[in-house]
Amino acid sequence: MDLSYLLTPLLTWLVVGPIKFTITSVRQRRLAFNLVGNGGFPSNHSAVVSSMATLIALREGIGHPAFGVAVTLAFIVMIDANSLRQHVGRHAAAINRLAAETASGAHQHLRERMGHTLVEIGGGIVTGILMGHAIYWLLVPK
Repeated sequence: MDLSYLLTPLLTWLVVGPIKFTITSVRQRRLAFNLVGNGGFPSNHSAVVSSMATLIALREGIGHPAFGVAVTLAFIVMIDANSLRQHVGRHAAAINRLAAETASGAHQHLRERMGHTLVEIGGGIVTGILMGHAIYWLLVPK
């Protein structure tokens, strides 16, 4: 049984997570357990959808309907990562500022780093394409 379509997103997620943690830790000059999540380089979400689109392209061809669906999903995920989640982060920053000004101790600080920059998304795309190729050449029976 071929499990490459199930393993591709899982393996990509497992590879990108430590890469993101390492890069963030080096930049912060400390272990960045609380900083890795919905942001940072490379984008996990972009890598996962890119790896799946790459695997479909390699196995089925770019003319296959599944490739079109994968690319459409990838665009939606990447647009969301860049725009919507960045707006959520800006709202969190504004709420945190307002809460600090009112000095009510009841406010739990909201995470402000939520979205991805275009460079982070690009890093996710490149990582995903590389993972899709690696999985295709290593795991897919030919």
